Amino acid sequence: MAEAAPMGIARTEFILGGQKSGKSRRAELMAQAWLQADPGHAAVLLATAQARDDEMRQRIERHQRDRAERVPGMTTREVGADLAQALRQLSRPGTLLVVDCLTLWLTQLLMPLDGPPQDAGPPVADLCAALPDLAGPVVLVGNEIGLGVIPMGREVRAFVDALGRLNQDVAAVCDRVTLMAAGLPLTLKAPA
Repeated sequence: MAEAAPMGIARTEFILGGQKSGKSRRAELMAQAWLQADPGHAAVLLATAQARDDEMRQRIERHQRDRAERVPGMTTREVGADLAQALRQLSRPGTLLVVDCLTLWLTQLLMPLDGPPQDAGPPVADLCAALPDLAGPVVLVGNEIGLGVIPMGREVRAFVDALGRLNQDVAAVCDRVTLMAAGLPLTLKAPA
């Protein structure tokens, strides 16, 4: 099991929030502080987004440009459905991994571009099993979408339910859980 990370970064941290709540920016600031703390540190963003249309492709490109300006030392790796495997392969004691975001990862599982939907249970269980054993710190970013109205469609309700279960499972194994609202962090769970 990994040691706690310096600078107040928990060994495993889950940052939740609504769209444009500041969750990705907070993760980037943590990566920036991590890189500045020690010249031997590295930071890797594990990107889960898929460009399903032109708007999403442009959004991804804009995020890549903006992130390169804000955190120039952080590298990016695109990951597919096997997020736990990617975390195990890339985790090192001096490397901070940032997963952005779990919501899009779950979308890949439940609504893949090619092929039938997967049962999210086994990949989520594998992710949760991997987190406590990683060699270095990890920050996971995800959306909290269960605070609004109940969706009308059966598939959308099923997705909201699956995301709620994912968020609960990941929060249970992370050392710190932070909820972002209007750019402000609220600690829901702190290291003991």
